[in-house]
Amino acid sequence: MSSSSSSSSSSSSSSSASVRKRLLVSAGVALAAVTLGIVSWQATAPADKASGRSGGTSGATPGARADAAAGLKALARRESGDKLAAGRPDAPVVLIEYSDFKCGYCGKFARDTEPELVKKYVEDGTLRIEWRNFPIFGADSEAAARAAWAAGQQDRFAAFHGAAYADGSKEKGFGRPRLLELAREAGVPDLERFEKDMDGEAAAAALRKDQEEGYRIGVTSTPSFLVNGQPIAGAQPLDAFAAAIAKAKAQAKAQAEPQAAR
Repeated sequence: MSSSSSSSSSSSSSSSASVRKRLLVSAGVALAAVTLGIVSWQATAPADKASGRSGGTSGATPGARADAAAGLKALARRESGDKLAAGRPDAPVVLIEYSDFKCGYCGKFARDTEPELVKKYVEDGTLRIEWRNFPIFGADSEAAARAAWAAGQQDRFAAFHGAAYADGSKEKGFGRPRLLELAREAGVPDLERFEKDMDGEAAAAALRKDQEEGYRIGVTSTPSFLVNGQPIAGAQPLDAFAAAIAKAKAQAKAQAEPQAAR
């Protein structure tokens, strides 16, 4: 065999191995997503979103469902220094929110429901809310996500979040001048640092981490939520979140009691 032929064969073999590796990785991600019950999002979706779709984890064994629920619950980071979170790290209930600043329904939740959850559950120590940047509407969405993260580095995430989700805000877009305007509105003290953080690798890495987490568990639309691992799809009424929080709190209390008795 000639040297060029050997080189070609080696290159082809390497390429085939690379393809096989990518396929195996993709299959592994898909399997992980199924294990975590990605189609269970549809079980809680509003009727207009869930119509025509089938799925759920009803066909799974009780053990598999328990494993899936535990896997989703474990996604709560509970980091005391998380700039994109509100509430005590040891709160019995954690709500994880996957959202996009260009999403109209995310804005509705942010304006109509989230403040009530903060007032009723975060302030009394019951609930912790952890934000996950999950931009799905293109470059503007990603820019806003990085800007929100950058505002958070100066402890202004909540204020930036409120300004970006104000009624009519998304219609103005999220170009560079607009993001700086929102930062000023949110009271970000150091705008030069804000721009540097927004453009930096740390912001990009944080965004990738949130996106990869969401895709891994099957988030396909925003807003999507987990309440102690229980999926809730869409900007549902306050009562839906209140019921989920009450159930999760009761379960957390029941699990803690045997441990306290030891």
